[in-house]
Amino acid sequence: MSVTTTTHLNFRGDARAALDYYRSVFGGRVAAVTYKDMGNAQNENEADWVVWGEVAGDNGFHVMAYDVPSHLPWDQGSNPFFVSVRGDATDEISALWQKLAEDSTVVQPLGPSQWAPLYGMLTDRFGVTWVLDVAVPYNG
Repeated sequence: MSVTTTTHLNFRGDARAALDYYRSVFGGRVAAVTYKDMGNAQNENEADWVVWGEVAGDNGFHVMAYDVPSHLPWDQGSNPFFVSVRGDATDEISALWQKLAEDSTVVQPLGPSQWAPLYGMLTDRFGVTWVLDVAVPYNG
């Protein structure tokens, strides 16, 4: 038996744009079902919002997202989660960083750290904070 975890991102009207953006960075396929598709659009202005969506790539990247409808409470909050992307190659992580860094706020520039050859943190234009690093074996 195996278990996997997937980061599930909640938005208010930006889920489709976020999924398309993450696909442009990480590759993969976008799947999205709208409230209209489900026949469950309680607010006509939200009919094209995403009730279920994901980006899944052959490289192992997987993120899910949906738009919280206006009749439910939603607050993006401050640092409610980070999305961690770990790779084993500096060139791969550097390339992902360059794409994510566009229109983002850099919290910690990508560079060497005490625990990794590369580590960086940024908050993208959708308010999602990403941590990217190159994984090394733990030697504690």
